[in-house]
Amino acid sequence: MKNLAVYFTGVKKVEVREEKIPVIGEQEVLVRALSSVISSGTEMLFYYGFVSTETPMDEKIPLLTRHAEYPFKHGYAVVGKVIGRGEKVDPTWNDRLVFAFHPHESFFSAKPSDLIVIDNLEVEDAVFTANMETAVNLIMDGRPVIGENVVVFGQGVVGLLTTSLLALIPIHRLVTIETHEKRRAMSIGSGAHASLDPGKLDVSEPTDHLFGGKKADLVYEITGNSEALEKAIQLTGFGGRVIIGSWYGTKKRKVKLSSHFHRHRIKLISSQVSTLAPEFTGSWTKQRRLDITQEMIHRIRPSRLITHRIPVQEANKAYRLLEQKPDETVGVILTY
Repeated sequence: MKNLAVYFTGVKKVEVREEKIPVIGEQEVLVRALSSVISSGTEMLFYYGFVSTETPMDEKIPLLTRHAEYPFKHGYAVVGKVIGRGEKVDPTWNDRLVFAFHPHESFFSAKPSDLIVIDNLEVEDAVFTANMETAVNLIMDGRPVIGENVVVFGQGVVGLLTTSLLALIPIHRLVTIETHEKRRAMSIGSGAHASLDPGKLDVSEPTDHLFGGKKADLVYEITGNSEALEKAIQLTGFGGRVIIGSWYGTKKRKVKLSSHFHRHRIKLISSQVSTLAPEFTGSWTKQRRLDITQEMIHRIRPSRLITHRIPVQEANKAYRLLEQKPDETVGVILTY
């Protein structure tokens, strides 16, 4: 058996290296990966080199707490099967299907407490656990209200899952903004009332065709492009909320914060899945949010967003696809 691990070795440079299969400790298990999904948001920022080397890759994931200095492993969404256990691990862990916040590689060791059991989910649905948890967190931070007008900028995997969750709520009208035609079609299939090309959206003109002459009450910016944030602000009405789920890294920000922003008292709210918003911590825990995440995976079946399945040994091909053909790619997973 080969342990193949994906490394970023430079800007837009990916290598698959063969490593030794980990030796597990007495309180650890050995997991054989089955599938992992490439994050087209945060992970691709690292691929493009748009992250400062002073920034930890992820302060909440042990293997990603180091700084982004080449070479390094990345990725944080893998499903696998437990194939070995230490002597102090309960035998019931044998053969369990699990999700882990772990980089792309064929075999890895972990403590059972760091794994999420997914026995009741299909592998290709469960691999989107991190993406769905982010979408659930976006909904919690946005707090959509019955009858509101909502806009979602960006229909990548997280954007499409957010749209799918919003479609379960009786809001008045749900409009998405997305550059690529394939994703716009998937957005309509996910429950959006309309999905528009941002190149044809002039926010300086009246938007009667969107909400009957009104502005949006709630807008999500999930494109990773700060230019979209400026348009999001312009589409938001008096007292409205703009939820920023994007991380721009070191890319230049182009946000003007015009008079519309100030005079209409628009709220800009950051949303990050590593934590819960303080106002939820009285009755919510990460485990409760994760339980809801798994319920939503059951209901929405995110495997329908998969457009490409690529063997891990061809990982470089997967990243090039996301870079060069975003009009064709949505969910790109590595198989093992």
